[in-house]
Amino acid sequence: MERIQTEKQYEELINRDQLTIIKYDATWCPDCKTLDKFMPDIMAKHQDKDFYALDVEQLEEITSKNEVRGIPSLLVYKNGEKLAHLHSKYAKTPSQISEYLETLESKK
Repeated sequence: MERIQTEKQYEELINRDQLTIIKYDATWCPDCKTLDKFMPDIMAKHQDKDFYALDVEQLEEITSKNEVRGIPSLLVYKNGEKLAHLHSKYAKTPSQISEYLETLESKK
């Protein structure tokens, strides 16, 4: 999963006319590392969506603006709008992530 390095890159990605999912995480986060183990399988099942990662400590202003209070969190964007936010306590298992992504189908 490609990492977002700059605010400019973030803005370009969220303003596209497709579903862009950003995983907010941190290098020290054990739940984030667990999530990383099963994300490739989930991404393979959702090839119609683009997935990126963002380190909350590197891009704190973006993290704050999006009200990310726990990690890992998955946020979904399209055309510059945040469409959905899967908070950290619900982003711990493959089934939780899959169910969340299935609900996005109506937001395409």
